[in-house]
Amino acid sequence: MNLKIMGNVFAAAVAIAAAISFSPAARAQTGASKTTAGGAKPLLLEKNEGEQRVWRDPPPGGFVLKASPKNNGSQHLVFGTENMVPGDEIPTHKHLGQDEIVYIVSGTVHVDLADQKRDLHAGGMVFIPAYTWVHIKNTGTETASLVFVFSAPAFENHLRCMSVPAGEKPTPMTEVERERCDQLGHVFYKDREGKGKM
Repeated sequence: MNLKIMGNVFAAAVAIAAAISFSPAARAQTGASKTTAGGAKPLLLEKNEGEQRVWRDPPPGGFVLKASPKNNGSQHLVFGTENMVPGDEIPTHKHLGQDEIVYIVSGTVHVDLADQKRDLHAGGMVFIPAYTWVHIKNTGTETASLVFVFSAPAFENHLRCMSVPAGEKPTPMTEVERERCDQLGHVFYKDREGKGKM
């Protein structure tokens, strides 16, 4: 699939997510209106624009947060991008209260999602309902570029807690710090003590 087609597929996915979140029914449920004081700020961002972050432990690698309550006042969606080098993985975890979509822009990843296991390639998509265990690993020979969208804020707090702004020196984390980050982001990791029991 060429980049133009992938871009169109990605743009359509974002438009659908935005339409669902800001439909009249969704606004009626949340009490939001089209124009509210202190509402979300419109954004136009290029590929490398946004809040660039670097993982604290283990470096290297990072991600970009583009839309969130802190970035533009978004109260309904969190959006970001991440590149995973071959062998990189997102450990087995589940989100408490937020659905997530991961879209594979390029590369190959292996996904364990609930009772499903499958390799996904450029143009592939993972829908992760809240409270569902997921593990993603780059099993290919090239960097995998991912886009992630959350249905509600929370996990971006975990991401910020586990990282530093790009250009700042990352410092290793203690287990206590990791557990605090998990609590901030409403997430459970199977490899953290007691987290796999949920």
